[in-house]
Amino acid sequence: MQRLDLKQLLSQKLSPQQIQFIKLLQVPTAELEARIKEELEVNPALEEGDVADDAPAEEDTSSDADEDFDNTEDDYAEEEMRRDDDDGDLNLEEYMSDDDIAGYKMQGDGPGEEEERETPIAFTGSLTDSLMDQLGFLNLNEKQQAIGVQLIGSIDEEGYIRRDLQAISNDLAFSQNIEASVEEIEDVLRRIQAFDPPGIAARDLQECLLLQLERRDPDDITEVAEQIIHDTFDEFTKKHYARIQQKLELEDYELKSAIDLILKLNPKPGGSGGATRVQYVIPDFIITNEEGQLQLSLNARNAPDLRISRSYADMFDAYDKSSKTDKKLKETVTFVKQKLDSAKWFIDAIKQRQNTLLRTMESIMKRQYEYFLDGDESKLRPMILKDIAEDIGMDISTVSRVANSKSVQTEFGIIPLKFFFSEGIATDAGEEASSREVKAILKDIIEKENKRKPLSDDKIEKMLNEKGYNIARRTVAKYREQLNIPVARLRKEL
Repeated sequence: MQRLDLKQLLSQKLSPQQIQFIKLLQVPTAELEARIKEELEVNPALEEGDVADDAPAEEDTSSDADEDFDNTEDDYAEEEMRRDDDDGDLNLEEYMSDDDIAGYKMQGDGPGEEEERETPIAFTGSLTDSLMDQLGFLNLNEKQQAIGVQLIGSIDEEGYIRRDLQAISNDLAFSQNIEASVEEIEDVLRRIQAFDPPGIAARDLQECLLLQLERRDPDDITEVAEQIIHDTFDEFTKKHYARIQQKLELEDYELKSAIDLILKLNPKPGGSGGATRVQYVIPDFIITNEEGQLQLSLNARNAPDLRISRSYADMFDAYDKSSKTDKKLKETVTFVKQKLDSAKWFIDAIKQRQNTLLRTMESIMKRQYEYFLDGDESKLRPMILKDIAEDIGMDISTVSRVANSKSVQTEFGIIPLKFFFSEGIATDAGEEASSREVKAILKDIIEKENKRKPLSDDKIEKMLNEKGYNIARRTVAKYREQLNIPVARLRKEL
């Protein structure tokens, strides 16, 4: 007798509307305007304009927002099923309502207040553009110019050329049919290394520091610094200052002055001078402190008012009054209905996006209220994605999409939302402290330490334990590394 195994599989398929909402949710405010313009271009049934042009604005937007807050992404699936069950007749009533034509107004849209508060970062040229401009001032022949372009293209984001010059020679031979010796390439490299910012196009840290020292006006301390980097670089990286002093026969003041000079040099010239390309940073939320009361608003600058086209509704009106025997008119109205459906779905997705963003940020602000009052990191509370998801009744993945792509403008700077999420550390008082709070205290301890005798991770652990934070040495090491603070031996100063 054959055995019949029955397996029940449960699968969930996202509707096109759900996918559209998810995509819109991830789009930051700075890019939302372009996304809406794209939709306006492809859908003539969607229009941009003030709702007051055609119909009075809704009297109470807050109640609508609260009602929408109770909706989830499942609403789109239900809407799709309702439309699929339609018998194919054109239902004109839903498209002829003044409310639908009026469209919507963005949550938090105020009389231009956001424009005053926004502080976008200025846009500058890239490092590569700057170096190419400087290359143009050199009197190079055609071959040298090609070598220079290849070298500049080989500079990484930190400002170094880490590829071997022989490999660059091979690249020139294979890609451009240019035979260049290592000596010819090095000759052009030396010229590029004279460009700004100082230290650019070095092949390693040692060369980078020497290039910067060579740019300085010659004096006794600069010469000592060059000697330290050139002859005792390995000892310098390990902070074996006694060996350096003995090897180079230096006085105490000479060693200290030279080390101080070296430490002021830039180990990553690619991040300075020539300037990297920076995008505008436009916050998604704005929090203001009104006499101790926090006010939250959604930055709506890049989301204009949208509505269903009045002319398309008039077309339905004409069709409704006709005999409905005109086959061409019916085909046209059927096509228009599809466009109207798409426009309605897009407006719904924008509304859902606004409400989800506001609900998420309101929950974050409520949990981190003390921090938003004055920006004191020690007041940050432990908070994970699950906390916010449970508070607003949404999926963790939805909260994650908001937290990973959005930022908030406060009175002490523009801060990414993911900054506010951190694990908790137990305290002697039986409470939990944010890991950011512990990191801030750890950083303060190290800043105040005696640099001649830096604190080990074990000693820092004991100090934190004395302050009531139950933290292990390995956690101290992890936090120190996350703060880019070196071990005690490398923090030692003369």
